[in-house]
Amino acid sequence: MPASSTATPTPPSGPGIRRAIGVISGTSMDGIDVAVVETDGENAVRTGPGHTYPYPPALRRELLAIAADAQRAEHAPLAEADAAVSESHAEAIAQFMRANGMRPADIALVGLHGQTILHRPERRFTRQLGSGAEVARRLGIATVDRFRHADVAAGGQGAPFAPLYHRALAAAAKLQLPLMVLNLGGVGNVTYIDDATTIAFDTGPASALLDDWILRHTGAPYDADGAIAASGQVDSKLLAELMAHPYFALPAPKSLDRNDFHARARVVENLGLVDGAATLAAFTIESVADALRHVPRAPTRWLVTGGGRRNGFFMRALAKRLGVAVDPVEAVGWDGDFIEAQCFGYLAVRSLRGLPLSVPTTTGVPKPMTGGMLHRPG
Repeated sequence: MPASSTATPTPPSGPGIRRAIGVISGTSMDGIDVAVVETDGENAVRTGPGHTYPYPPALRRELLAIAADAQRAEHAPLAEADAAVSESHAEAIAQFMRANGMRPADIALVGLHGQTILHRPERRFTRQLGSGAEVARRLGIATVDRFRHADVAAGGQGAPFAPLYHRALAAAAKLQLPLMVLNLGGVGNVTYIDDATTIAFDTGPASALLDDWILRHTGAPYDADGAIAASGQVDSKLLAELMAHPYFALPAPKSLDRNDFHARARVVENLGLVDGAATLAAFTIESVADALRHVPRAPTRWLVTGGGRRNGFFMRALAKRLGVAVDPVEAVGWDGDFIEAQCFGYLAVRSLRGLPLSVPTTTGVPKPMTGGMLHRPG
């Protein structure tokens, strides 16, 4: 069943508050997340409903194939795929608005992240499919897209892009610091928040390697609750080989593409289903724990968002390995299914106001960087 949130948005109020819709499909391409946020782009944040809409199966297969072929993802025109992504995102937003009784006049902005198919910041290159101009034309709502491009062009990593939104949410909830927000999607990333410090970076593989292993061996899209991984034995030698990847020695901030670890993960090919799953899951846990060497103080709590928070094995293993509370973000009233979508609504408002979307400690960009491209419906 598609994920859904049924919270009712509070009518906008206060100076500078805008109601925005954010929309994103992550690297796992398991659906299009749409959510409402009301914000001034700074510390005023009120979240509304959210819903996930599946990609048409044929389009998802095509997008996964494109993302797996770096040459094609970088150089091919991909006009048909781009048009299909634009159409699927616009239709998801239109369905969402109908379901929640919203008219175009009720929405100030759409923040369209698009579908990432290749991310190579070391070459100052990133590519997302989906046209903000087409979504604006289709919906009759001003739309911001190309959130990552200015950051990457300036030498930043172009990811992760949720940290400033995480910080706004943590401030609104008055959470104890230092705090780590961990997103377990296809790739893992963290936001470290402590007083005036915000540090963010990708940790390593989250669900991508395990999902692909399970799909290849069983036909299932993922390891439900981590049951298969939990039943296997970790190959400690192979785990050490996986953790020897040079990425982990790089200083933060740093970022990854979904497929950056796939070549090295072939070391588990001779293991059976359950032991391979256990070893890949352990790789995710160790890569998260390795993040601690890149932050000034150990956090007192970890809050987990992304689909991986529903993997009971991941959550238990993380709590044991980290030795502090590891909770889903719902424990503090956030909606882990839609934080990323809310974030791009929030960032669309920041973009409109000319506020930074990233800072040196979140993406490595040389200075606080604005970004995004605004498309008016005309």
